Parts: sequence; structure tokens; C-alpha cells
Amino acid sequence: MSDTLTLRAQLGLGWAFVERQTNLWKRHWAWEVVWLFYGVVNTLAVTFIAKQLGEQGVVSADAAGDLVLFLLIGTLVWAYLSAVLDDISLVVTWERWEGTIEHTLMAPVPRVAHLIGTAAFGVMHGLLRTSLIMAISLPFFTVDLAGANWPAVAVVVLVGSFSLIGLGILAGVLPLVYPERGEQLSFMVQAVVLLVSGVYYSVDTLPGLLRIASWFSPATYLLRSVRASLIDGRGVTGAWGDLAAMTAFAVVLIPLSVSVFSAGERWAKRTGRLKRHG
Repeated sequence: MSDTLTLRAQLGLGWAFVERQTNLWKRHWAWEVVWLFYGVVNTLAVTFIAKQLGEQGVVSADAAGDLVLFLLIGTLVWAYLSAVLDDISLVVTWERWEGTIEHTLMAPVPRVAHLIGTAAFGVMHGLLRTSLIMAISLPFFTVDLAGANWPAVAVVVLVGSFSLIGLGILAGVLPLVYPERGEQLSFMVQAVVLLVSGVYYSVDTLPGLLRIASWFSPATYLLRSVRASLIDGRGVTGAWGDLAAMTAFAVVLIPLSVSVFSAGERWAKRTGRLKRHG
């Protein structure tokens, strides 16, 4: 089917999934309020730790200010990462909840258009939610972003998002082939990414094996580059190493994840697991 459609037609089909996910988001708006509230509370709770250390004299005022900014960036980037990974990795779970999984996966739509459309929604949704969390959280802290290189941040987030798409699709295969435990396994993938990627601490803090594991997480390079661009004002040229790593992840993971998802889909159809919940 994918060979008979033009690129423009496939992009149109992909955008249809963006519109569908947007309508689902509108219908379940109360859950979005819950996750927005949770994101704000998590950002404030973690960043207040650094503020308390400064007020109690555990660290100097300058060090406390640096730590506030370090943790604030980490929590905001994680809010974005988790939103993107949730929207992509739970694509099958959403379909089962809505009772539309057979209609979607049996429709004559190229799987790549379906998955990339869902991923595009995840990126836009993640950016919107994170922007709201940042707007609500920033007034609680005094941070200096005068030297931030925002164009470099935009480039890093754009490239990093492509590397996350492949990871999210791979995690989304789990609920497809394991109806009983796949959703839980998807969240475990997120937990591992949270642990090894330096969200709340530098990856240099990790012991040997976990530090090595951090090299295989695209979020590690995204977080490091965003912090360098916001705190130190590093430009795109200074981030070429991290950008190259994230590009490599995207080039490898996106086609690999689509192929794995398609293989998992065929297996689920043959074994009758497509619509099964447990």
C-alpha cells in the first residue's frame, strides 16, 4: 500500500492522525489538566530542594542558584520527554481503550504514516505542555537566562525529538505483543531513561555500568546540550557532538522501530492478540 501512495498522500494521512489525537485530547481534557498539574508540582518540588539548600547555607548562594537552574531545566526537559514518550509508546493502549484498534490497524493506511503522525502529535503536545509548566513554574524562582542561546536550544530539541520518536515506537511495540504486561513494560522503559540520562544529576555521578548505559540513551545528549545552551549560551557549533549522536539515534531507531512495530503487528494479528486486553 505504501508504495502506491505519493509522499504528499502519506503526509496527509499522517496529519489525519495528528487531528485524531488532538480530538481525543480535547475529549479527555480533564486528564490533561491532571498531568499538567502533576508536571508543575513535580517541577516545583524538585527545584525547591536546591532553593532550600541555599537558604540553609548548605551550599553558597551562587551554587544554590546554579543548582536551581540545573534542576529546573532537568524537570522541564523530562516533562517534555515523558509527554512525547507517553503519546508515542501508548499508541496501542489508546486504541484498545477507545475500541478502535482493529479499525486502525486493519485500515489500508501505511504504518509509517500512522506512527509518524502519532509521533508528530506527541512532539507538539509535549512542547505545549512543557511551555505551560515553564510559564507557571518560573515565577517561583529567580533564574538568570539572559545568556541563554534560544536558537541553539530549538535546534537541539528538534534533533533530539527525532531520536526520541524511534525509542517511543519501540516501547509502543510492547503493549502490542504483550497485552497483559506491555503497558507496564513501556513505563519501565521510561523509568530506565529517567535513571541513566542525567535528569536530576550529572551522568558523571552514576556508577560504572549505569554511566555506560547513559551513552545509549538519546535523552542524555538532549539534556546535556539543552543545559549547555541555556546555562552557558553554547551555540549549535559547540553542540555538534551531541547533535551527531542524536542524529545517529534517529537514523537507526526510526526505521528499525517502524519495522519492529510492523512485525509485531503481523504477529499480534496471527495470534489473536490485537484486541485482547489480558
